[in-house]
Amino acid sequence: MTSSPFWRTKPMNLMSRTEWESLCDGCGKCCLHKLEDEDTGDIHYTEVACRLLNLGTCRCGNYPHRKEHVPDCVKLSANEVLKLRWLPSTCAYRLLSEGKSLPWWHPLVSGDPETVHRAGISVRGRAVAENRAGPLSRHIVTWPE
Repeated sequence: MTSSPFWRTKPMNLMSRTEWESLCDGCGKCCLHKLEDEDTGDIHYTEVACRLLNLGTCRCGNYPHRKEHVPDCVKLSANEVLKLRWLPSTCAYRLLSEGKSLPWWHPLVSGDPETVHRAGISVRGRAVAENRAGPLSRHIVTWPE
């Protein structure tokens, strides 16, 4: 008899740091700059990546010290996930907090960290480096969801 994976049985607030971090699929979407419409409060994604995001791996280039370099970088926690309206619909933290399952391409399900890229879910090949972008308003996209 096989036991169920931790993400199906353990509440997010009881996960170890290793378990919590493994929920990240490495898509890089949360590292894209977002703009908020002042009138409506709507969040608009841009294709512009945080300067710390490695556009090839879709992982933070300085994860342990990211808050020192990017002060407004959000550190996700189980308590914060439901409050963050901008998390993409494909995000494992959001999916689990909504009682949904992880998709087939998630590395915890597939056993392969490349499936998120092969499935076209990640920002690989689509994001623009922050230092080359110019005004964010020129880079609004709809594909992150």
